[in-house]
Amino acid sequence: MLFGSLEFAIFLPIVFVLYWFVTNKNLRHQNILLLLASYFFYGWWDWRFLSLIVFSTCIDYLIGIYLGIDLDNRKRKFLLLSSIAMNIGFLGLFKYYNFFAESFAQAFSLFGASFEPYRLNIILPVGISFYTFQTLSYSIDVYRKKLKPTKDFIAFAAFVSFFPQLVAGPIERAANLLPQFHKPRVFSYDEASDGLKQILWGLFKKIVIADNCAVYANAIFDNSDNYSGSSLLIGAIFFTFQIYGDFSGYSDIAIGTAKLFRFKLMQNFAFPYFSRDFGEFWRRWHISLSTWFRDYLYIPLGGSRGSKLLSIRNVFIIFIVSGFWHGASWNFIAWGALNAAYFLPLLLLKKNRKNLNTIAENSFFPSLKELIGMLTTFSLTVIAWIFFRAESLFEALNFISNIFCKALFSFPMVEVLGQSKLQMGVVIVLIIFLIIVEWIFRKERFAFDNISKVKPFFRWSIYLGVSILIFIFRASEKQDFIYFQF
Repeated sequence: MLFGSLEFAIFLPIVFVLYWFVTNKNLRHQNILLLLASYFFYGWWDWRFLSLIVFSTCIDYLIGIYLGIDLDNRKRKFLLLSSIAMNIGFLGLFKYYNFFAESFAQAFSLFGASFEPYRLNIILPVGISFYTFQTLSYSIDVYRKKLKPTKDFIAFAAFVSFFPQLVAGPIERAANLLPQFHKPRVFSYDEASDGLKQILWGLFKKIVIADNCAVYANAIFDNSDNYSGSSLLIGAIFFTFQIYGDFSGYSDIAIGTAKLFRFKLMQNFAFPYFSRDFGEFWRRWHISLSTWFRDYLYIPLGGSRGSKLLSIRNVFIIFIVSGFWHGASWNFIAWGALNAAYFLPLLLLKKNRKNLNTIAENSFFPSLKELIGMLTTFSLTVIAWIFFRAESLFEALNFISNIFCKALFSFPMVEVLGQSKLQMGVVIVLIIFLIIVEWIFRKERFAFDNISKVKPFFRWSIYLGVSILIFIFRASEKQDFIYFQF
């Protein structure tokens, strides 16, 4: 069930009404409703995979219970490793088995041997990378005694499968989200209003920006040999805004939907394309994943506390694993390694935490230094996204090599079947509109946050205008959320 679809437009109000007008006097009934609604939401794609999430939920619930018992360290470590092995095992089977099988076959071919590996013809369960990391955070935090295990199975199951963020995040920590299922929740008009505003802006980013950018990005990437260097660069920029509008739009809708039910999810994006260096970029992009890797992988490895050589190793490990988390392909690994290379100079020069404040914090316009830093970071990000979007490592390298040629300075000619030059111009104008709005609200949690300070007539005119844009510029073909494949 897609956010923005007719099915979700029917599903959400029904759950909302039942939640606040039928089960509102009983916390357990509210949790049961959310659990059933979440299973229905997830099963809409493929009900067969419900058994996988239910099994994972049951195992981690029981492991959490036993971790709460005063056992010796050896038994507790065995329980934790069992949870990690099960969760990573399922993820590896569905997502990475074919990649490793084919890679081994290619490695053997280098020595003159050949064999045909057995390939699994299975569908990747939607959201498995997200809910796997969410349940792992529970087991690890209980093991570390940072969180007491819950004995309420319904609350735990609802935490694992909470439908707003189930299939594409944010990846919530058990310490943040799980306790909210144990506390009584009372309807708040201000919270619901805030949630609807965030949903509206999320729909704009997804439907108006991401889906329309996808038309041109897909056409250029799928036929890259037919375009000049300047046109390929335009395609890369379109994808840069596509993936931002797609993923941050999903996160806004998820966070806004959770607010309708009085749940607070963590901020997942903080206007990352306004970053002045890559340290700042990764503090603002996919925050729930980058902080997860920081707390559960980077710091346990030693972080930056050891020698420079160990620090370099840890940086490459965390970025390469992050790239591999996104997909079983060498181009994702290259994407992670490239981002590590971008980040490394900041770490070695101890400038990775230099830009902790908001850009142009005390003025409307950035300083020349800030502008140069922002444009440099954005340009390097565009190059990195090519590895992310390309179908293979060879295709990514070929795409980049074709950009940096004499044709880079030619006038870009982008012809897409069924699309006129005027339509592409309109999409560019909409991207500029996105940038302006987010620049205005760059100090807030999301665009439209604190818009209540604006006079009612202008405020409602903005809501109406954005709603009209969503209706008018919805793409003729629905585009799935990019991160559903992860």
